[in-house]
Amino acid sequence: MSGWQAVKLVVNTINLSTLTGVLVGVLGRARFSRGPRGLFYATGYRLKFPVAGAFTIGNLILTKHDRAYFDEQPTLIKHEERHSWQYFCLIGLPMLPLYILAASWSLLRTGCPASRNIFERLAGLDDGGYTEYPVQSLGKTLSQAFSALRSHPRGQ
Repeated sequence: MSGWQAVKLVVNTINLSTLTGVLVGVLGRARFSRGPRGLFYATGYRLKFPVAGAFTIGNLILTKHDRAYFDEQPTLIKHEERHSWQYFCLIGLPMLPLYILAASWSLLRTGCPASRNIFERLAGLDDGGYTEYPVQSLGKTLSQAFSALRSHPRGQ
């Protein structure tokens, strides 16, 4: 672990973002272990939200998968580590509502929560396994959303 990675680990602990991640991991009944470069893993996460292969809160990367999932995806770890730096730069928990706003904006503009999400773009869309979708009209986005709702009625 480099000196700056150690600073990030300490700051993300003090700013409560990593501790919030631990709380989310406990609620999701995840198993915790050390990862590289001052990161930690929470594997076997059982909650259905958020819908993602992995997500980061502070210095903790959470996934429903087992630890081997990370070993097989080194670029994903780099992507998630960049998110841990975003928590560091935004002084922790303000990252969560800002991320939700950025994902909402991206969803409105492209139909995808990542394509125009500044946090995902800065973390590297490709490294995170995302496809970049073009900006489209709001009408097209709403039409796609309503079509998806019609094809998946409630209760099924």
